[in-house]
Amino acid sequence: MTSTNETLGVAALKQTPLSVEMDEAEVKALARIVEIRDCADGEVLVKEGERNSHLYVPITGKIAIVKLDEHNETRVLHVIAQGDLAGELSFMDGEPRYASLVASGQTRVLVLDRPRFEELLVTHPVVVYKAMRAIMRVAHRVQRRMNMQMVDMQHYLYRTGGKY
Repeated sequence: MTSTNETLGVAALKQTPLSVEMDEAEVKALARIVEIRDCADGEVLVKEGERNSHLYVPITGKIAIVKLDEHNETRVLHVIAQGDLAGELSFMDGEPRYASLVASGQTRVLVLDRPRFEELLVTHPVVVYKAMRAIMRVAHRVQRRMNMQMVDMQHYLYRTGGKY
């Protein structure tokens, strides 16, 4: 029998890159371990510097990636929308969060906990493999975007003689 949480999890997962390579049975196996959370505008999912073993995926709404600057003021580094992943690097390596993750507007978030995810290695290793491939594709896409922004900045500095 399928629970309401599992049904919500399946529907949510199908909106994310995590399930791109998965068949229905694999999505259901992953859905059994995800959490669906409703967040209010401004709710902090995780604070900068904290260790946290969760991967976050906005299903509705957005998540702002926020960092304190040298003047202790918050700066929005990026805003991710439906289907993007947040916290994928800390999810994989367990390192402290570089920035805070904050709900931007009413946001429904799919949350994947690494210890529960790792338990699937025993029963559903292919699900873990396919999800990790999806996470790495997203991380690669982010790295490409940052590299392109760096090249654009270098061109801008070259054209302006370093004046801004």
